Amino acid sequence: PEKHPQSEDYRGNTSTTGPRSVYDESKRFGETLTAYFWRKEGVDGRVARIFNTYGPRMLKDDMRMLVNFIHQAVTGKPITIYGNGKQTRSLCYIDDMVKGLTRLMFYPKTKAKIVNLGSTQEHTVLEYAQLVKKITSSTSKIVFTEGLPPDDPKRRQPDISKAKKILNWRPKISLEEGIKKMVIYFKNNF
Repeated sequence: PEKHPQSEDYRGNTSTTGPRSVYDESKRFGETLTAYFWRKEGVDGRVARIFNTYGPRMLKDDMRMLVNFIHQAVTGKPITIYGNGKQTRSLCYIDDMVKGLTRLMFYPKTKAKIVNLGSTQEHTVLEYAQLVKKITSSTSKIVFTEGLPPDDPKRRQPDISKAKKILNWRPKISLEEGIKKMVIYFKNNF
């Protein structure tokens, strides 16, 4: 993204033909349809811009960063980081996300049609790997591979000031607590 952190008025900076384009553009199209129906048909629609979310019950072969790190750490495999590990993410625990979505859905009719939901705690990918290694007491080595996936965002962090103001919402579960819950789930189910 060209703007950091990303607020609701940020319109994005994505490739329309890159490997992630279908995912990125489908979200934008969903917002466009919702906006059409609230403008033309008077539908009381809301758009939740959901930033990276994690938690138990994610699939082992999901291929998302945290899932990979936990699986690699608990099985003693090298923890693999794509690129140099300096790219950032802000991860929100699923329970917090569900509370934010519920508040947005049931909030009285509002002009705040688009609301960011996510964590503002930004960490590097390397910091996530190190935290997973610490929590799991893993002896796995952290290894770096060449290059990032194409169109991979370098920084990702929401501005949730609107969610704080109108929904009185902010994430409550710490990253460490959330990862511990996820590790317990993985150890008991895989």
